[in-house]
Amino acid sequence: MNYFEFYGVPEAFHLDEAVIKRKFYALSKEFHPDFYINEREEKQQEILELSTLNNKAFQVLSKPARRLEYILQSHGLVTEGEKYQLPQSFLIEVMDVNETLMELEFDPDPAALAKCEQQIAAIEEELSTTLKGYTEGYDIAGNNEEKEVLLLKIKDLYYRQKYLLRIRERLNTFAHR
Repeated sequence: MNYFEFYGVPEAFHLDEAVIKRKFYALSKEFHPDFYINEREEKQQEILELSTLNNKAFQVLSKPARRLEYILQSHGLVTEGEKYQLPQSFLIEVMDVNETLMELEFDPDPAALAKCEQQIAAIEEELSTTLKGYTEGYDIAGNNEEKEVLLLKIKDLYYRQKYLLRIRERLNTFAHR
């Protein structure tokens, strides 16, 4: 079952976290296995499954990054092991950083490391701002065609962020040396 449907909220990237928390607690109480201890085995199993579903739904819907990935997955736009082709313009934009990282492996340079960190932070900030605009647009979009266009843009930014996360991890490795 779709987590948004399970919680009775519209599919959206930006949710009222208090509503999600209240729904989680209400369903946790409703589907607590201890309240069904005297029920038949099938009912106990059903309640256990609903309790598990509630926990999983809360873990996803309460965290914006996981919610974003969940929405993309539920629309078939992100799949495990997908080899997404990042735009050439983005790869060129981060090529400088990647080259500096390769050099840092053999020749540590704190100034070059700091410059890389600044470049990545600037790109991350730009992506984050753009992503926020797209996700807010999705949440208020009136028709499915408009939402589909936005989802494709969100998917692209999702993969750019994942790529930057790998670069950030490499940067952190150099920072801890």
